[in-house]
Amino acid sequence: MATIPTEGAEAPCSIITFNPSDRRAFIGGSDARIIMGHDQDDLTRLWREKRGEIAPQDFAQNLIVQLGSVTEDLNRTWYQRASGATVTDIQKRVRHPVHRWMAATLDGIVAETGAVFEAKFMLPWAFSEEAAADKHMAQLQHNMWVIAARSAVLSIITGGGKWVEIKVHADPLLLTAEKKFWRCVQSGEAPQLFGIEPPRPRLAAIRVVDMSGSNAWAEFAVLYRKTRSAALEHERAKTELKALVPEDAKEARGHGLRAKRSKAGAISFDVIDAA
Repeated sequence: MATIPTEGAEAPCSIITFNPSDRRAFIGGSDARIIMGHDQDDLTRLWREKRGEIAPQDFAQNLIVQLGSVTEDLNRTWYQRASGATVTDIQKRVRHPVHRWMAATLDGIVAETGAVFEAKFMLPWAFSEEAAADKHMAQLQHNMWVIAARSAVLSIITGGGKWVEIKVHADPLLLTAEKKFWRCVQSGEAPQLFGIEPPRPRLAAIRVVDMSGSNAWAEFAVLYRKTRSAALEHERAKTELKALVPEDAKEARGHGLRAKRSKAGAISFDVIDAA
């Protein structure tokens, strides 16, 4: 059986031909989002699908899903142009070499790094990188596990004409939930929500945000401004007091303040009752 290059991945993955009408044989990337989600009804429905009790959902009439499909080529082209990277292994269907119940259809692999490439279309209303990463994190983690990749790239085009790239690193928590779910499929025991939060990506700090509309920001901004001078004086006092403590002193006290030197030499202060 042929294998695909994974550019640094730890194990080869078998290329397979999926029967789209029989998704019962494996957990796919779109399934991972449900398994890691918070909707018991969706989890139960997926479990029944995998057991062959009900038919899989048909997304042919789902406009958002179809928009994602028709913009995938544009998304990949835009990513390659913006990043200078090359995406290979487009629409490869692969299965994990050990956990045969894990499989994925890849949007691609970034040739230079071996990262999973995932293309998505999202609506612009209330779009944020944090929400986008949360929404697709489980699928990204699943696909990384299938090909033993250490990272993934989420390339997003929004309906508002915006393109965003989010980089994600692999995390082992997802595998625990998927193993438990698959045992339920095999045993017939109905699954319960697993309560495992997907990892959060480290997003690049690139935005300038206006917080004028936040009441909480307003409250603490006023408090910060009010106490800033006192805080600066406090830090200056600590510096001067530390300099006054003799080098051979384990403890110094006076005027309601005690300075204690740790074994490592660090000096800390406590307020005490002035006797």
